[in-house]
Amino acid sequence: MSASKVFFAMVAALTISLAYGVVRAQDKTVWDGVYSDAQAKRGEVLFADKCAKCHAGDLSGGEGPSLAGSEFSGNWDDLSINDLAERIRVSMPQDNPQSLTRDQVADLIGLILRANKIPAGQSDLSAQADALKAIKYKANKP
Repeated sequence: MSASKVFFAMVAALTISLAYGVVRAQDKTVWDGVYSDAQAKRGEVLFADKCAKCHAGDLSGGEGPSLAGSEFSGNWDDLSINDLAERIRVSMPQDNPQSLTRDQVADLIGLILRANKIPAGQSDLSAQADALKAIKYKANKP
């Protein structure tokens, strides 16, 4: 095989490999350990202060909808974590919308994921929209 054919074969293989990596990154779900236990603990403190009055201390709902269980999971199934983050960031807390930082929203999502029995990983959930867009909420483990 000539050197140019080998080169083009290598470029083709690399292109396919990179394309598969991009597709694979889009397959990331909450079941891939996308938040840390420490982040969920920070979310607990924030939730008690900013959210529990409407969503109840156990996230079961009240004035606001439940943030744990089948109703929550059904509402968010197959949406990106960024969709959830933007909903929280723009409209919560109801008495002071848009007052939470992106880092605080990420901490709250860590708590919500833990309450929905999604396992934690080693790293904090990113607060960046692009990173959150790449993670799907899946109600059931794939």
